[in-house]
Amino acid sequence: MASSQPSKKGIKNTGGGGGGSSGSGQNLKFARRTSSGRYVTSSKDEIDSSGDSSNYTVHIPASSDDDEASVATKAEQQYVSNSLFTGGFNSVTRAHLLDKVIESAATHPQMASSKGSSCSMPACDGKVMKDDKGVDIIPCECRFRICKDCFLDAQKDNGLCPGCKEPYRSEDDDEPPYGGALTLPGSMSVIKRNNNVDHNKGLFNETSGTYGVGNAYWPPEEGGGMGGGIGDPADKPWRPLTRRIPIPTSIISPYRALIVVRFVVLCLFLTWRVRHPNPDAMWLWLMSIICELWFGFSWILDQIPKLCPVNRSVDIPLLRDKFELPDKVKNPNGRSDLPGIDFFVSTADPEKEPPLTSANTILSILAIEYPVEKVACYISDDGGSLLTFEAMAEACSFADLWVPFCRKHDIEPRNPDTYFSLKGDPTKNKKRNDFVKDRRRVKREYDEFKVRINNLPDSIRRRSDAFNAREEMKILKSVRDSGVDPTEPIKIKRATWMADGTHWPGTWANPSKDHAKGDHPGILQVMLKPPSPDPILGSGDESLVDYSNVDIRLPMFVYMSREKRSGYDHNKKAGAMNALVRSSAVLSNGPFILNLDCDHYVNNCMAVREGICFMMDRGGEDICYIQFPQRFEGIDPSDRYANHNTVFFDGNMRALDGVQGPFYVGTGCMFRRFALYGFDPPKVNILPTNKGTSGNESPSERQALKASDFDPDLDVNELPRRFGNSTLLAASIPVAEFQGRPIADHPAVEYGRPPGVLRDDREPLDATIVAESVSVISCWYEDKTEWGDRVGWIYGSVTEDVVTGYRMHNRGWRSIYWLTKRDAFRGSAPINLTDRLHQVLRWATGSVEIFFSRNNAFLASKRLKFLQRLAYLNVGIYPFTSIFLLVYCFLPALSLLSGNFIVKNLNATFLIYLLLITLCLIGLAVLEVRWSGVSLEDWWRNEQFWLISGTSSHLAAVVQGLLKVIAGIEISFTLTAKAVEDADDIYAELYLVKWTSLMIPPIVIAMINVLAIVIAFSRTIYSLNPQWGKFIGGAFFSFWVLAHLYPFFKGLMGRRRKTPTIVFVWSGLIAITLSLLWVAINPSAGPADASAGGSGFKFP
Repeated sequence: MASSQPSKKGIKNTGGGGGGSSGSGQNLKFARRTSSGRYVTSSKDEIDSSGDSSNYTVHIPASSDDDEASVATKAEQQYVSNSLFTGGFNSVTRAHLLDKVIESAATHPQMASSKGSSCSMPACDGKVMKDDKGVDIIPCECRFRICKDCFLDAQKDNGLCPGCKEPYRSEDDDEPPYGGALTLPGSMSVIKRNNNVDHNKGLFNETSGTYGVGNAYWPPEEGGGMGGGIGDPADKPWRPLTRRIPIPTSIISPYRALIVVRFVVLCLFLTWRVRHPNPDAMWLWLMSIICELWFGFSWILDQIPKLCPVNRSVDIPLLRDKFELPDKVKNPNGRSDLPGIDFFVSTADPEKEPPLTSANTILSILAIEYPVEKVACYISDDGGSLLTFEAMAEACSFADLWVPFCRKHDIEPRNPDTYFSLKGDPTKNKKRNDFVKDRRRVKREYDEFKVRINNLPDSIRRRSDAFNAREEMKILKSVRDSGVDPTEPIKIKRATWMADGTHWPGTWANPSKDHAKGDHPGILQVMLKPPSPDPILGSGDESLVDYSNVDIRLPMFVYMSREKRSGYDHNKKAGAMNALVRSSAVLSNGPFILNLDCDHYVNNCMAVREGICFMMDRGGEDICYIQFPQRFEGIDPSDRYANHNTVFFDGNMRALDGVQGPFYVGTGCMFRRFALYGFDPPKVNILPTNKGTSGNESPSERQALKASDFDPDLDVNELPRRFGNSTLLAASIPVAEFQGRPIADHPAVEYGRPPGVLRDDREPLDATIVAESVSVISCWYEDKTEWGDRVGWIYGSVTEDVVTGYRMHNRGWRSIYWLTKRDAFRGSAPINLTDRLHQVLRWATGSVEIFFSRNNAFLASKRLKFLQRLAYLNVGIYPFTSIFLLVYCFLPALSLLSGNFIVKNLNATFLIYLLLITLCLIGLAVLEVRWSGVSLEDWWRNEQFWLISGTSSHLAAVVQGLLKVIAGIEISFTLTAKAVEDADDIYAELYLVKWTSLMIPPIVIAMINVLAIVIAFSRTIYSLNPQWGKFIGGAFFSFWVLAHLYPFFKGLMGRRRKTPTIVFVWSGLIAITLSLLWVAINPSAGPADASAGGSGFKFP
């Protein structure tokens, strides 16, 4: 974007240094590996004394054509992508040049440590570096091939080319030689740029001044008038990219009417209940009426926001016509004008989140149907594990084969593990004759890939043991040579070693200082460097599969592990996501971000295009995110514990789409980066404008936006207080805002950007930028800033996702819920009862924290719509329903045991009200099923698990939340294991019973209700005046409770009698205790009944 966008690289790097100083630049060092595996660093002054390493910027070529780009720039990118950058608080940023990342050789030219042909230096077995097209980088016009190490030695020695004995020429020479010169990695072929560069130049049209932020800029023709541009709109009618489809009136009108009817009936029923107490059991009546009043209030909070459900549609062919249609004059190469998108994948523990699962997720992302040069993928490894690092490198290596295979044969889904596990005919809808042959070869390679991934733990352990043994022998030899007593024990740190024979800077298998999970430097590796802007077609000569006429480029891929130090609050996943936001802003700065969990893969390669339609359509400038539904694999066919959660996703979320937008639920969400920065949505009516000579506003003369236009309270000089002291990060904000605007292709588009401005080349990476991205992921960077408070993911809750979405809605943004025809993303969910209860416990605890925080919707601004406010209120209040639900589940048993009912008599009025409420409930369920597409079985499973979780997890969440608010007791949660123990049975985990205290309340409820039914039935039978009405009323509600608890007890039974003995011990003990307690409190009246002619039934 050198010519049309504000350049963040033209800004001197004066912030974000390793020591946190805002006045100095990056102190960057490059390292070379010694035979012992340690780093030997050399500063720029040691390599090239003529430059200043603290104040430099990158040279942007004048032309975007690859043929005219200098070899030095290509070499610079290659050096950067082959360096492992580390750094952090009070430490320099070090770039360690890697000879290799994995044991096997890298073949794709974009991949780190990829090598070219052999070095021409005598007795050197090194490889020449390659550019993004796989062409050897040759530093001299004599075409003498030389590897980076030999070139480094030649430059440091005499600066002469070993082939022609002529000095290497730099870019500063008047007549640059062939392809330019390959400069030292320390200097990175950088030049100082003029300090008076206008960094807002990209916000203006170069030939006409301004482009206009309100409407499209229409360049005047020579003869005057409005012409040129993208052509006359009348020639090609303008069409929207998306459409809002209302629910049919035949469904939504009765649905809304039933809501009103049930509300009226409920009010009348509760009024009647309050006015007709039961004098025989006031305590029973009082408990029941309090619970019923709360249930009515909870129903209103849940039901009212469902008044406005909507459906939507997108036009993918039109998206291609608007953004990717070739034009002989304006777009001869057919480049895409679509905005960039950054994918975020987070993982924390390779033992609980298998690296193979994460690798498959990355492969599905790299193969999406979106312009390759517009995509960047980042993975955050919060554990700093070498296992994850090498697994990602292996994934990049396999992507060289997998991604072109997907493009060639239109593979779906593009997760290789899922694809090769599909049942059915794989040749269906395949047109190429070589598909079967290609599939067989790729399947064989994938099987080998899985073996390599699964063997990585042993490979890393054996490698580390070998290197550690070598170090011990060296130290022992040096001790003997020095004459020290060899009998004294020698303490050596047992390090974890990388494939190139160097220490892993992250977490070691044997933790030590600076190498533990909570104590290690920041790590960043560009594993796949940014691709070329134009397609690179493969061939069938070198690869296993014939990729002729297939684009073999891969998206940019970056491994990141943020710095962690003891004494710092790293804020768990929210902190990791914010680190990704900052590092990606410096490296790629995609205006849109899509985050996925490591076990959620891309199931629909077109989902990103469908989501971007909403962002790029007219009026899309105030959309903060697109939430896709969560879909899961491996769930039992009956969905026993409502793991699919379809009622929430297809019902509640779709309904909120008609208000202000759905909640953000943690994964499968496409964000607008600018909205994550804490700014309000754009307001066109308050933007500054210029007026023409006639006094009327000229849309084409609107001024470029400044930071104060986005936030009037923000002072430009106070940017470091909000975003930190990285100038590159601050400079990227207006660029991301500009690139994320809808295209201004019609006068009705009030806030847009000119067509075609995003077709320029992406700026190349250099050491300064990568070093800055390491600096912004250090543990100190967020100190005294608004990260986590206003900017990025919000801290302070275990459900940071809901809070983050709430903050955006509270500022006036809106969101979209997009339900694709083919599931956009799929992941795994805990199907085990215990894991499921703990998952719900985590969500409910976060809701309780929200209720007791400033994020409570009661305190929301006026920008939050009324129905949206009710929905967010329900988020914070629903766990407290568990208290009333628990009491209400005991009421049938208490009614049966006491011989009383919640009403004095089962008269006609009570039964009519009960019938009307029940009929309204059934009618609402049927109509909701029709407009949401949820099946009745899913609806019933949701009702069952609502009671199970309400009497267990939600109740525990209320207790834990109160403890945190009152006593300050923090709550920690463990990751849910993603690995399946029994690979032969995908549902093996379903039948695994793991005891937890959360199971106690449902067990007690069930046992008491069963005992109450037995006791009441026996008492009624043997009574002289049996009151069957009260028994039937109490028994009906007891069976209602037991029917809801059926999946719970089915889960306790397990399979093949695997139920733990503790379950039967607890159940028997509770049953005996309750029986004895009832006998002690209410002894049998057997003798009196016997004298009156009764049978004299009594307990044995």
